[in-house]
Amino acid sequence: MTRSVPREADFDQAPNLLEGAMNLTMTTRDCDLAYWLTAVAQGTLRGRAETGHASVAATPAFMREDGPLREALILELGWRSVAEDRAARTLSYFVVEAPGVPEMEFFSTQVLDEARHAMVFRNHLVELGVPAGELHETIAELSADYRAEVLAPIEDFVVRTVRDEGDFVGAVAAFTIVVEGVLAPAAELSERKWDLLDPAAGEIARGAGIDEIRHLTVGSSIVREHLINDPGYKSRALEIVTEGRKLWDEVPVLKYVLRRENLFQEGMREHADLLDGYEVFPGRKLLETGAAERYDIAERWTDEMAEARLQYMGLPEAIAILGDR
Repeated sequence: MTRSVPREADFDQAPNLLEGAMNLTMTTRDCDLAYWLTAVAQGTLRGRAETGHASVAATPAFMREDGPLREALILELGWRSVAEDRAARTLSYFVVEAPGVPEMEFFSTQVLDEARHAMVFRNHLVELGVPAGELHETIAELSADYRAEVLAPIEDFVVRTVRDEGDFVGAVAAFTIVVEGVLAPAAELSERKWDLLDPAAGEIARGAGIDEIRHLTVGSSIVREHLINDPGYKSRALEIVTEGRKLWDEVPVLKYVLRRENLFQEGMREHADLLDGYEVFPGRKLLETGAAERYDIAERWTDEMAEARLQYMGLPEAIAILGDR
């Protein structure tokens, strides 16, 4: 008997990241190892396991030519590859510290998800013309400052919480709201930006987004269930969110985003004919947006998604904390 792929894991039918992360409910019991081996490995990844995109989703020749558009995508995927690599390593501690089998199985699958994301982001650079023999060296060079200034402080915060303080649920809250919750909207924007310019990159972002829905919703359910069973933990959860928000406000994300988006701005103008009429979201044409506006769009999506997730977790008090910029 052939098992059908559930809608949330179907590459074509799954909701977009924002819709799914704000509205779906999934738990560790829904997303165990058997679910991953069937719905994800045989569903989401069917025909896309190696590269992250279908063979018919080709990268146009102009994306392999030197210029601001190619440079923007190389920076974006290079940085995201390193971020996913660090996420996989950090989440290994969640597997070690998992309080039960359901949590252990789920985070084992998330480690694999993040490692796969790192792989497909990294390998698409080769499809863009980066020599395979220079790939790791290239990524290390272009991401050195980003890793030190943005990723390392956040990684240290989460690892300290789960490994050194032994606070598994606090680390899940930190990763779900502060790490995944802040980066996910930028990933959603990435899919929409590259959909026409580089269909392969668009599909890669789409597949990663489907995984992130699962990560965000299951992570939220872990915190929610813990707070239902231990209401006294709320003060600690709010402390974690407050510390994470403060840390995120301190790392220089904006300068990296604007560097990338300014390159994208210059590059997309060179292909205005391809993007003519294309709306990055209903009512707003991509060609009419600027670098700062796209950053603001992602920030607004972050707030909307965080509000929905925090309400679901049972932490409505934290909404004001995340909104305090």
